[in-house]
Amino acid sequence: MITKRIGIDLGTANVLVYERGRGIVLEEPAVVALTERDNAVVAVGSEAHAMLGRHPGSIQVVRPMRDGVIADYLITEALLRYLIARVMGRMRLVRPEVMVSVPVGVTSVEQRAVRDATEAAGARRPAQLIPEPLAAAIGAELPVGSPRGHMVVDIGGGRSEAAVISMFGIVAGDSVRIGGDRLNEAIAQYVKRRHSLVIGERTAEEVKVAIGAALPLARDEATGVRGRDQVSGLPRTIIVRSSEVVGVIQEQLAAVVQSVRRVLEQTPPELASDVMDRGIVLTGGGALLRQLDELLVQETGVPVHVADDAQRCVARGAGIALDHIDVIARSMPTEEEALVGQPLPR
Repeated sequence: MITKRIGIDLGTANVLVYERGRGIVLEEPAVVALTERDNAVVAVGSEAHAMLGRHPGSIQVVRPMRDGVIADYLITEALLRYLIARVMGRMRLVRPEVMVSVPVGVTSVEQRAVRDATEAAGARRPAQLIPEPLAAAIGAELPVGSPRGHMVVDIGGGRSEAAVISMFGIVAGDSVRIGGDRLNEAIAQYVKRRHSLVIGERTAEEVKVAIGAALPLARDEATGVRGRDQVSGLPRTIIVRSSEVVGVIQEQLAAVVQSVRRVLEQTPPELASDVMDRGIVLTGGGALLRQLDELLVQETGVPVHVADDAQRCVARGAGIALDHIDVIARSMPTEEEALVGQPLPR
């Protein structure tokens, strides 16, 4: 019997599913809509995301992932069950082989939660786990199996992770709980404080995509923003400029830069030389923020490149990594190592 092999990028903002032989088959927001009365699932993914800020009091719209890890186990299981069932179609009696991405430095409890939720959702046991930067590097087609250093910075919705990889292992890595969602929050708070206008997270994200940048643009762009006036309570439209957005998100971007610097400082000299030669590869949805690569070049002095199809690298890499399960397993900490947060002497 043919067994499907799928990789899942279980992100805070979006969940992507890669199937060997078919590529990315699903890309859905990591959102679930439930009834308040009995917690019955009403909608999942895009359908649930469309309800954000627009649902009645009888329905709650929940993001089961927070900062890259499971915040609500049962809702995450429901989300994974929906995704796996969509991929399997009529082959629902067959359990697929599944590889799921997890953040660098994930604890043993968080590891177990992801594995258990994936298996309960229909995956073959045991569900496999892979660190997100390693999956991103594989998905970006970097030769991570060679004894040379390759650096990846993956910026997702809930986390930003930087790692230097060699021979399928993470030599130095760091993770900060700052990603696209924190940038959206900063924009929404600024608009509320500066313009007395209340906007939702979807509107804040639209502003970030439309005029956001990591460095000042040559031409100051502007966009109209609609929301609720904090004083009158009535709808109102204001104009926000890209120069405002650039200033608002500098604190969050500074934390990402510091994470990248920490990894470079921890990298052995020979591998650091490789990174300088090959540069840093940016992946994840946050990599699409304009001039982020230029900011990192300014702050680190290392060349920076944005991966092709950056948003899908982790999911693609997770699926491809099923061909290298044995060597990938070596890059995951044991439960004892994860519990103390560092490798134990062997």
